[in-house]
Amino acid sequence: MNRNDQWSAGPWNGSIDRQTHGPAITKTFTMVANRDFTSLLAYSDFDKHLGGLVGLICGDCLGTPFEFHSPNDLPPAEMINMIPSVDFNRSHAGVPAGTWSDDSSQALCLLASLLDRGKMDLYDFSGRLWNWMEFGYMAVDRQVFDIGIQTERAIRRLQDGVSPERSGGATAMDNGNGSLMRVLPLALWHHGSDQEMVRDAHRQSLPTHGHSRSQVACALYCLVARGYLANHPSPWEWADHRLESIYREWSGENGKDALIEELATVRNSDLRSNQTGSGYVVDTLWSAKMAMEGDTFESVAKASILFGNDTDTTAAVACGLAGIRFGLRGIPVKWLQQLRGFDVAESIIEDMIGHLHNQRRMAK
Repeated sequence: MNRNDQWSAGPWNGSIDRQTHGPAITKTFTMVANRDFTSLLAYSDFDKHLGGLVGLICGDCLGTPFEFHSPNDLPPAEMINMIPSVDFNRSHAGVPAGTWSDDSSQALCLLASLLDRGKMDLYDFSGRLWNWMEFGYMAVDRQVFDIGIQTERAIRRLQDGVSPERSGGATAMDNGNGSLMRVLPLALWHHGSDQEMVRDAHRQSLPTHGHSRSQVACALYCLVARGYLANHPSPWEWADHRLESIYREWSGENGKDALIEELATVRNSDLRSNQTGSGYVVDTLWSAKMAMEGDTFESVAKASILFGNDTDTTAAVACGLAGIRFGLRGIPVKWLQQLRGFDVAESIIEDMIGHLHNQRRMAK
């Protein structure tokens, strides 16, 4: 097998074919003929879940050309589109419009691992991150053109044999948004309790972002997503109170007090009312919440990008939630048509639909 066709490498020895291993999934869905993201509109029963995943991808693709620009350098909202105007000095100029970056690639790595393993398998997931960085696994055209400094350092440590439980940076300065940007598929896939999902959200952060603040932000975001999936009237407030109660229930566990303290740090940050769209995980979380005040998917997407700076990640985090809130049908069709990489994501999305179908069938 060509190494570019493997999904993990090194100590995880991953030459397994994802179509023949992992949990049994009922294959009752076939993509329709046009084979692009608009084909998913046929699956109305899973509008929120597909909206979340494709919303994340769409936000990432929309934000990529505007990355690293300050708010003052960005065009007005009406000019924010998948294909920027010809006079805009877009980032990653050699990358075709509609191409996703590291946010979506890592999110698809996580989703593929969850579907294949049927659980949060840290070694399997870490192997996929390794293969993404080295060989373009889950990247459009197999081209990796954007990677966070903390993430690259952590994956290099994985390559040196460091365990994924300890490879992620664990100081207060290691709280970039690299684990938050990819975690949404966990909430879309998860069928366990809130407590189990919180633990898994913590664990998926560890390979690249080991500090408890990043873990807390990922857990809070997953609960917010679960709130939107359940049509909760106040998903952010519910998630905040639910997460605190979960942490307080973990009496006697090592690190419980640190998690409660970090939740307070996230909750009480000045960035909650002074968002800047930076790469700091707390800023990204509250920037996304502010963007979610929009009343359409399009308005949320544009608001998230207009914060400037780390536009692809802010938009991915915000638009994943907006995709759940407004559904796949709420995403402008023109944007769905302009997204590249459906061939990369198709089989994973098909397996996700099968997984969701099986969940519903067993719940009856």
